[in-house]
Amino acid sequence: MPLRVRQGLVIALGVVAAAVMTWLGFWQLQVFTDQGNASVQARAQQPAVLLLDQVSADGTVGDIYGKPVIATGRYLADQQRVLGADGVVRVLSALQLADGRVLSVVRGVIAQGADVPPVPTGELTQTGIFLGSEAGTDHALATGYELGSVRLAQLAQLWPQPLLPGFITLDAAEAARQGLQPATVTLPSGDGSWRNSGYALQWWVFALFGLGMTIRIAQSMGKRERADVAPDAR
Repeated sequence: MPLRVRQGLVIALGVVAAAVMTWLGFWQLQVFTDQGNASVQARAQQPAVLLLDQVSADGTVGDIYGKPVIATGRYLADQQRVLGADGVVRVLSALQLADGRVLSVVRGVIAQGADVPPVPTGELTQTGIFLGSEAGTDHALATGYELGSVRLAQLAQLWPQPLLPGFITLDAAEAARQGLQPATVTLPSGDGSWRNSGYALQWWVFALFGLGMTIRIAQSMGKRERADVAPDAR
């Protein structure tokens, strides 16, 4: 068999092996992502806990981000904001708790330009998944709106009371009771098992190493061929 054909077969075999190992790396990476997402979903489905039991007076927060919490307080009718971004208009209200601090609550969604339903009166118990402040770049601000996302640093300049370091979004049933459509809750991305991410990197290293060795083997075959031919030439 000619040298070029043998070298081509070796390189082709190495490329196929490298492609398989590369695919295995991406598969392990997807496992890593799926595990993280499953972990986030599991946190969101845990039993709700009392918010004030998890957030100390100095602002220290327990392990409640991404978990359902229960808060009891009264809505401040004059402290309500409308968030317009990405074609969605969310209604954000201030719920003042027993200790005087305010919890930002996304009560629901309204149509663009529609009237905002007034906040309920009296003491209410509200439940929702506790999430951290949204980034300004998370949502593209719609024309005619000053706010597009739940940015707690920004709200702290608008509302005089101390704010809780997070916000909740009411579920569909509670939003409907208050005359709004339910708002979508965007859960944070989770981290899967680092073991699987390590496996992914390992497969990619193997792919590069195998491809490099394949090229070296093909080159060695050429050197041996030339070495075998050289004595005969003499």
